[in-house]
Parts: sequence; structure tokens; C-alpha cells
Amino acid sequence: MNRIAESELILNPDGSIYHLKLKPENIADDIIVVGDPGRVPAISAYFDSIEFKQSNREIVTHTGYIGKKRLSVLSTGMGTDNLDIVINELDACVNIDLQERIHKTVHRTLNIIRLGTSGAMQEDIPVGSYVMSSHGLGLDGLMWFYDAGKKVIDTKLTDEFLSQTKWPSDLPKAYIVEGSNKLFEKFGKGYISGITATAPGFFGPQGRVLRLDLAYPDLNDRISAFRYNGFRITNFEMETSALYGLSKALGHNAMTVCAIIANRLRKEYADDYKKNVKALIEDLLEKLSQ
Repeated sequence: MNRIAESELILNPDGSIYHLKLKPENIADDIIVVGDPGRVPAISAYFDSIEFKQSNREIVTHTGYIGKKRLSVLSTGMGTDNLDIVINELDACVNIDLQERIHKTVHRTLNIIRLGTSGAMQEDIPVGSYVMSSHGLGLDGLMWFYDAGKKVIDTKLTDEFLSQTKWPSDLPKAYIVEGSNKLFEKFGKGYISGITATAPGFFGPQGRVLRLDLAYPDLNDRISAFRYNGFRITNFEMETSALYGLSKALGHNAMTVCAIIANRLRKEYADDYKKNVKALIEDLLEKLSQ
């Protein structure tokens, strides 16, 4: 078995993984990931006990218990580039022997649930509702950098999306990856379901105009109009495609559920969205702790 070089798997002096500053024993099998570091203590406040805390850059980790259920909550920051770091390093912590720098012979599977906020891309999805992502639609190009991307991408759904939207050839090639049916069946009840579009930015890539004009002003309309076998694009955010693609490629289960804080078609925004996020946290933790 090939040893992984120091330049490829970077560790801190204490033996923890470089960006996350975590060791295998610091991570529960069930992990909630959030973009905002401030949302980590808001979630762990519901824990009965906290056994571990770590903070490095925008990545904050708390691991503890609700009853006998061990959970970790970890902030990722925004964007698929951050998710590329977080998911690869979480996997390395549990499936690579960090001292010997070789793959472990027994695979440890993580259940990773993203709890976030998002903007609806369909008029009938109200502000204040919750959307579970059946698939992640990547507008970021990340999974095409991995050979395993070809194996986890839903080729038929992707090709149909590219065809229907007449996807511009000078943009990153879009891809679609399905999330974990196991997690959907266990935790997805009560949520609206649909494909979540993941953009590599908040403004231009999501069709927002401040001072820079868009190269493709009708792109959001093309995305919202997509329909295939009952699927449609329900919402826009910045992390799910990387979460689904990398988790599937590495043998982990992943699910995203977002509080809808804006409706992009109706131009509506929830000024007091934090109460909706709080209700989503409580609902998800109740499901996880059962």
C-alpha cells in the first residue's frame, strides 16, 4: 500500500489534520455541517454535554451528546472550495492511518447533514419553508477534477439539464449528484424535496446584479424552468453539490436541508429568518436523537 506524502496529507505538530485540527476520536459518526461558525454553538447549546471543542480559521467543531446519541457539529465556511477541504479531511481522519499515512483496511462511514439557508427558485415554495435536497446541481465544476466524479454523477439527469437549459459552453460544465436515500428516509419527512443548485458565488453566479452586468441574464429562468421525471430545481445555495459528490465518492451518506429565507422569483426576503433556522435546528436534532 502506497504511503501518502507529507505534501499531500498535511498534519499539525500534534498529529491532527491540517485545516480541521481534528483527530479521529474527535469526530462522531453523525455530523451536522453549517456554513456559519456562529451556528455551531447555537446547535451545541441543545447538547446535554460537550466533550470536545476546536476552532481553526472559519472551521469550528463541537462534539457531544444528546442523551446517548453522540453528535458533531462543524462549520465549513461558504462555498464548494471549503467543502472540498472539509469532506476530504473528515474522510482522511477516519479512513487514513494518520501516523502511517496509509489507507485503513476497514472503512468508517459518516452521516453528514448540512443545515443551511437558501433562496427558492420556484414561486410556490414559500419563505419560511424547508427544502431537502434530493440532488445537488453543481455549477462549480468541482467533481470534474476527480476521476470518481464520472462514477457518482447522474449522467442522464445531467445531460437532460444541459440540453434543456442550453448550458453555455464557456461556463463550468454542470453536474448532478444524488444524495443519500438512507438519510432521506430517516430524516427527510416533513420537508419539501427537490434539486438544489449550488453556485460558485453569491452574486453573478446566482443571477444577482449590483454593478456588474450578467453574461447570461436569462440563466436563472432556464434553471427554474427545468423539468424531468418529476424533478425540478427548487433552490439556490453554495455547498450541496460538493457535499453530495465527495461524500458519495468517498463512501459516506450526505443530506442537505435548508431554511428558505428568500424567494428569488417573487423577490421576497425573510427579515427575521433566524426563528425559522432555530425551528429547523430543533426539528433535525429531535430526529437525530431518536
